[in-house]
Amino acid sequence: MNNRRVDLAVNPDWLRDLHARASQPPLRPRQPLWAGQSVVGSVETDFFSRIDLQPNKYVRKQLLKEERHGVVGWAIQGNVTALLNHLATVMRDAGLAGAWRDEQLAVCDEAGQRVGTIERAAVRPLGITTHAVHLAAQTADGRHWVQQRALDKSVDPGLWDTLMGGMISAADTVETALQRETWEEAGLQIDDLKNLRFCGRETNCRPSGDGAAGYLREFIDWYVCTVPDDLVPINLDGEVAQFVLMDRSQLLVAMQRGEFTLEAAFITASLLGLVGDYSISSLPS
Repeated sequence: MNNRRVDLAVNPDWLRDLHARASQPPLRPRQPLWAGQSVVGSVETDFFSRIDLQPNKYVRKQLLKEERHGVVGWAIQGNVTALLNHLATVMRDAGLAGAWRDEQLAVCDEAGQRVGTIERAAVRPLGITTHAVHLAAQTADGRHWVQQRALDKSVDPGLWDTLMGGMISAADTVETALQRETWEEAGLQIDDLKNLRFCGRETNCRPSGDGAAGYLREFIDWYVCTVPDDLVPINLDGEVAQFVLMDRSQLLVAMQRGEFTLEAAFITASLLGLVGDYSISSLPS
């Protein structure tokens, strides 16, 4: 039975575009990045020619161009973490990495098993799949808490977002990241929230401007909660411009104007019942 709610205020073309934007192919052909027998990332075909690998003997010896089953790609030799982090430094020096964070993210094989870690700034150019967590929040009367991203954010500055959204570092689990990021971004303790529950997993694949020749491949686990009336979100890490309450009509207007991040728009549309039950889909190559 399809229990999807239909809103007369929702443009069906916007919903179709939302789906399409969340699953886009790369702008240019990419080659796989292998660790052992597994694909752990991808790069544009000319990416490594833009880096002078010759002086970097370690990278040159540990990153080899290979052909497997008729597909040309790059194979990591030896320690995955050591090679990828050395490569991240080379990319930074060449101006090909994103904003440097001094934060390690997990690198996983196709089965989701961790094979190494890498500096966050290098994941998009190397097409490495990342994992994030979001928390949508409502009040008892059905309004929604949303945050406006700080105007100096490198990605989606000034757009509306869920109450909290953050990358899961290599040192975190989904649960510890949810707890920490909710405190840092919204000043709220998980134990003080009501009706906290897991709602689904969004898959997001699209070209990325975070670093040169980037491609975003991300799983987003998202949750929803009720914020008690005596609690008000307050940002603690400087990454949020403001928090506001929006009702359903305000959300629909703002989302269709393009004022929300893609991730937050998809999560919020799911929460409002506009896209039906969310199911896990496979990431495109």
